[in-house]
Amino acid sequence: MSNPSNTPEYYINGILAGDITVLSRAITLIESTKAEHQELGGKVIDGIMHKTGQSFRLGITGVPGVGKSTFIESFGLHLVNNGHRLAVLAIDPSSQKSKGSILGDKTRMEKLSVHANAFIRPSPSSGTLGGVTKNTFETILLCEAAGFDFIIVETVGVGQSEIAVSQMTDFFLLLMLAGAGDELQGIKRGIMEMADALLITKADGNNLQKAKNAKTEYTHALHLFPPSESGWIPKVEICSSIQNEGIKEALQIIESYKNLSITNGYFSLKRKQQLSDWLHYSISEQLKEKFYNHPSIKEELKNIEKNLDSGKINPYRIASELISKWKN
Repeated sequence: MSNPSNTPEYYINGILAGDITVLSRAITLIESTKAEHQELGGKVIDGIMHKTGQSFRLGITGVPGVGKSTFIESFGLHLVNNGHRLAVLAIDPSSQKSKGSILGDKTRMEKLSVHANAFIRPSPSSGTLGGVTKNTFETILLCEAAGFDFIIVETVGVGQSEIAVSQMTDFFLLLMLAGAGDELQGIKRGIMEMADALLITKADGNNLQKAKNAKTEYTHALHLFPPSESGWIPKVEICSSIQNEGIKEALQIIESYKNLSITNGYFSLKRKQQLSDWLHYSISEQLKEKFYNHPSIKEELKNIEKNLDSGKINPYRIASELISKWKN
């Protein structure tokens, strides 16, 4: 007798019914590197696509120590207490050797993780640049199909490229610390240019005045950047997650952006661009996977690497030859 959990229908029906256990299993399925799991996962995504696209997707980044998890818990509780169903995709830093997750976000969002209208999914980044797993976009689609209308993607934020998160979310929120130079925070100009809003965290106690000063400085700095395609002028606000201050204002900024971008057509334009980006990314990933998993290529690469000599090898020429052999 076949196992019903090995069928696309098991996952599709469970997800569309809002079954969190099935949703979790489906995410594990698409994160798997096994060929049969990837094939099944693809069929599941096909079966739920008609129920996707109805959420608001928020990307959040900032360096470790900026208070991302504390902010997400306060912000998330505000959302669910106002009728939203929230999914948090928290991308954990991974060990480069084991590819295992080294943090547990559920332990850092205790109240939110037990709320009936919240779903938190920590996923190892597996060394992916920008801290976004290659399956994050599919996970967003699964959560939307399960009825979550607000999705947060939290990235590692260690100064790597955060382009990936801006390409799959509607609004990009950058959390900053007051009183720390850009060099210390690992924040590049490019990341600030992508941000739709900057939020100065830990604006309480002795830090309050520093946060206010930082807000003024960053507001001036953002005016020097070229205007955004959306017509939106990035906002800067301060907040204290512990005192629950600035949380409501952060949501108001996001709502203002949403209203503007829907009205002027940029929201749907960006959603189309997201699908286009993900199409090209998927082509690139699948080609790379097929190339490296080809038996003769694997064998030849092993032999080449054994005989590497820095003075006698042209990597570009060898790569071209290998690709030509693979194509033929």
